Amino acid sequence: MLRGFADLDAVLRDGLSWPAGNVAFAVIDQQGDEHFAGDCHREFALASVTKLFTALATLVACEEGICDLDEPALGVDGATVRDLLCHAAGLPFEADGPRGNPRMRRSYSSFGYELLGELVATRAGFAFGDYLREAVCEPLGMHGARLAGSPGSAMVANVVEVSRLVRELRHPTLLAPETWRAMITPQYPLLEGVLPGYGRQRPNPWGLGPEIRGQKEPHWSSHANSPATFGHFGRAGTLVWVDPVANVALVALTDREFGTWAKDAWPHLSSDVLDHA
Repeated sequence: MLRGFADLDAVLRDGLSWPAGNVAFAVIDQQGDEHFAGDCHREFALASVTKLFTALATLVACEEGICDLDEPALGVDGATVRDLLCHAAGLPFEADGPRGNPRMRRSYSSFGYELLGELVATRAGFAFGDYLREAVCEPLGMHGARLAGSPGSAMVANVVEVSRLVRELRHPTLLAPETWRAMITPQYPLLEGVLPGYGRQRPNPWGLGPEIRGQKEPHWSSHANSPATFGHFGRAGTLVWVDPVANVALVALTDREFGTWAKDAWPHLSSDVLDHA
């Protein structure tokens, strides 16, 4: 039963007591209104939430003709750009790990996102961070958000800027509807693999950038989240999810590294947000 926006704001204020030095939240409720708590101007390292930014920029590049989802991936035999985006290219987490065959399992890989950045940069003729800024950040009004290193893990932004990315993921303006639907739809939906921090998942659905909840257990979202929920979390203590069934989205940014505290706090907050938004 929904209990009103005032209670939602109280839920977010309670979350500010999480065991982290700094915490900031954003919720987009069923009516599309935004609710914030914490320092809206403080910048946070987003860690792997960066992959949502990189995926969106890569899909914009595909629509501009800079690259193609089904073209060969840079330096990965038998894999495609699509495979890199959904962690199906058989790549290790980092460049020096063992490689597998494409499309055999879900192998989560930040290295794969570095290859995406390299491909787009090579084709566009300038640094991937500059392309990301011009193609995604500036059009969405994220004027302070910036890539400070790897396209897989080094985005820096405040909670207001990340909420603007979330709005785009809910109702796209930069992508054609069919590209957006592919972005949030499981690719090779039966692939199994390890969800970092939560162990092997059978299956482990992933879209073109966003992780998709499906029936995963355990998980960093809540049991109240629908299987269609999509988003990402980061090792820096950050998370983003959009639940298209509930029509609610959550951003939580902290400066405490992911750990046991997050496995407890994140699902509880997610459930409370869904109950009140």
